[in-house]
Amino acid sequence: MEHLKAFDDEINAFLDNMFGPRDSRVRGWFMLDSYLPTFVLTVLYLLSIWLGNRFMKSRPALSLRGLLTFYNLGITLLSAYMLAELILSSWEGGYNLQCQDLTSAGEADIRVARVLWWYYFSKLIEFLDTIFFVLRKKTSQITFLHVYHHASMFNIWWCVLNWIPCGQSFFGPTLNSFIHILMYSYYGLSVFPSMHKYLWWKRYLTQAQLVQFVLTITHTLSAVVRPCGFPFGCLIFQSSYMLTLVILFLNFYVQTYRKKPMKKDTDVPPAGKEVKNGFSKVYFTATNGAINKKAQ
Repeated sequence: MEHLKAFDDEINAFLDNMFGPRDSRVRGWFMLDSYLPTFVLTVLYLLSIWLGNRFMKSRPALSLRGLLTFYNLGITLLSAYMLAELILSSWEGGYNLQCQDLTSAGEADIRVARVLWWYYFSKLIEFLDTIFFVLRKKTSQITFLHVYHHASMFNIWWCVLNWIPCGQSFFGPTLNSFIHILMYSYYGLSVFPSMHKYLWWKRYLTQAQLVQFVLTITHTLSAVVRPCGFPFGCLIFQSSYMLTLVILFLNFYVQTYRKKPMKKDTDVPPAGKEVKNGFSKVYFTATNGAINKKAQ
């Protein structure tokens, strides 16, 4: 236990030296004072993928239809709450879309920070996306892009909440919450064969994600052109990280939609086929609501 405490102290000291003083407004918030819980949960997430695949190798895939329906509905509702609260709180604080500092909006900044904590915590909940893939033996969906995005977002947003928990940080989660409402609604509807004829819009969700990335990078860099006191290093890191997602996602998009014959968007897979539109979360592979022969 002493070794774990020493390790925790070393990690937090290293981060404090790298990024400077933390934002005092979020001191004491759940899971924020120490990086260790976020780090350990990420390691457990990665281990669960490896161990889970080994465990399921000789076992039949699970259906999880009821659980997936509940999960998709829960994420959709959480995303709707975050979207509404981010819009209302940023409007209350008179946020500037080009560049918004960390302190000028007063109580509205605290309100934004509270929502962004839920956004950070939602990235932990969304580890279940991958766990469901493992339990349902959808190993083809556990791609580098999928794991990279899930693991990195949880850790990045721990840093965001500690050092830049409001201001310019609000924009990306606002867009992402809107996209997640659409995506997890699609996931949930795809569980039911009777709804397939209404799911013609899957391709447009993929395109919406690309637009989201471009808008987020543009918004981030706008604060470089017109500075307002938001940390410059954070802006560069945010833009660089989003660029990696653009590159990876564009590669996926080309492989999925350009190099393979396109089916009509109105085509609906028969009940015995998996719904594969190649997008899981930010890269939409609608498989946590897929239909297999067991009528998940």
